[in-house]
Amino acid sequence: MRIPLKFTPVIDVALDTIALQKQAIVFVNSKNSAEKQAEDISKKLPATQQALAEKIEKVLSTPTKQCTRLASCVQKGTAFHHAGLHQKQRELIEDAFREGSIKIICATPTLAAGVDLPAYRAVLKDLKRYTFRGLQYIPVLEYMQMAGRAGRPSYDTEGQAICLASTRPQAEELTEIYLHGKPEEITSKLAAEPVLRTYALSLLVTDVARSKEELLAFFKKTFFGHQYGDSELLSDMVSNVLRLLDEWEFVKGSKDDFMSADNLDERYKPTVLGKRVAELYVDPYTAHQLLERLQKKERTTFGYMQALAHTLEMRPLLRVKQSEVNHYEDKAAMEDLLEDEPFDYDEYAEYLNSVKTASFLMDWMDEHTEDELLAKYGIRPGEIRAKQNIVDWLIMSAKELAGIQLLPIRNDLAKLRLRLKHGAKEELLPLLKLKQVGRARARKLFNAGIKNVADVKKADPTTLQQLMGKKIAENIIKQRVMG
Repeated sequence: MRIPLKFTPVIDVALDTIALQKQAIVFVNSKNSAEKQAEDISKKLPATQQALAEKIEKVLSTPTKQCTRLASCVQKGTAFHHAGLHQKQRELIEDAFREGSIKIICATPTLAAGVDLPAYRAVLKDLKRYTFRGLQYIPVLEYMQMAGRAGRPSYDTEGQAICLASTRPQAEELTEIYLHGKPEEITSKLAAEPVLRTYALSLLVTDVARSKEELLAFFKKTFFGHQYGDSELLSDMVSNVLRLLDEWEFVKGSKDDFMSADNLDERYKPTVLGKRVAELYVDPYTAHQLLERLQKKERTTFGYMQALAHTLEMRPLLRVKQSEVNHYEDKAAMEDLLEDEPFDYDEYAEYLNSVKTASFLMDWMDEHTEDELLAKYGIRPGEIRAKQNIVDWLIMSAKELAGIQLLPIRNDLAKLRLRLKHGAKEELLPLLKLKQVGRARARKLFNAGIKNVADVKKADPTTLQQLMGKKIAENIIKQRVMG
């Protein structure tokens, strides 16, 4: 179908889709592009969804600039969708798209996986991405995943996947790559060492396997085993994982196992520490790293946050720009970190990224607003909460492991977890025990001289009403009576 151009190709396709009384998902390669594209399309449409727009804008107690921008698009029946949105906003957008209130979603490729939406068209605007080899076409499998969002069986009998080309030679190139090209081979994720060691420890802890031979027998029945078969590579990978788990004291096994091919049925018994690591679902390497770092005597809040940020679970970290290198190098030099500066270039870059990520987490706990964090770090509300949840899990895991190792840091980690949850300075923690009191209300009380629960009990009810409003003040007064 050839659509006469009036605006830009994406806008024309979007408007044509709406004219057909259908819906479309436009895939772009970045969050900024998704927001701008949705905004550009919305400018050509009338406002029809005021109630939905208001609901989406008010998801956060204090709407950010992103919330306002999203609401402005939704009002016109369009939306952007990416990992930077609050989970509730993403759910509202998806539900509204299913109901037909939203006609066009501009999204990053994350929407291509696991979401069943009634899109008649999938419009693939950006088919190239920057890699270590420069600007490259995306894999055929990724194209198919996005194209597969069009014409879902539960909604349509057909669908259209539209790739946008600016020239005929480019159109021919896209046809050759994506319509005639073969999907790339897939590989088992068990081939990645972090995954393999996590599952190996879990199998030993649950007594599914008790030796290298039994681990190999189990893995040979998986897709991982199907790919590697009886190769020495599989045996070597499992041997290496067992050696590390033994070295980190997560399992007990004889050192001879790793030197003698005749002793494959040697038993491995998980330690108390290893069992807890498996129960926490944390990568054994992360657990080992954290325990090593937490044993250092000079421990500061920033040191804790950098140690937690510099883990595999936290990737991708905030990336240090070239213009920021000196700043974060100075930051790392000034702070008491729990790890030494690495020498390897790639490791050093990730180390600096962890310092920047820790700086963002510190700013969040020092009560910087979400708009301030977006301006300073380019991190959006949804991403803030995603990182917050991962760090919360890591702090809880570190607290559990520190208890087993009798490290005197459990109170430090408990305070850190509360500060992270509320995004508040330590001085507000006593007030945050009150129900319906978050960091904004706690700060109001603190600045008015009401700094703890004892002060709340002594406070004049009129003062509380002026600070909190009538309903919240009444709730706080009830709590102080019951307390």
